[in-house]
Amino acid sequence: MELKWTGKALSDLARLHDFLAPVSGPAAARVVQALVEAPGVLLTHPRLGEQLFQFSPREVRRILARNYEIRYEVSGPLIFVLRVWHTREAR
Repeated sequence: MELKWTGKALSDLARLHDFLAPVSGPAAARVVQALVEAPGVLLTHPRLGEQLFQFSPREVRRILARNYEIRYEVSGPLIFVLRVWHTREAR
């Protein structure tokens, strides 16, 4: 399996960092680092997350890391990280 981050997911990480950085730059960096590392478990357990059937036939799933939701898609040998956001954000 190979993990790939979409442009939107990378933009989400930047947005979250920019939101947290004015309060604490080091804390913002730690949160982003944790979010980047969290999907690593998917390389060995790609179907670990809850499947979101509303995206069928695509295999879109989600995992929670701290208070953040990470949505991803399993497509053959690839795992695409689609979006990342705080669970308290309006979505």
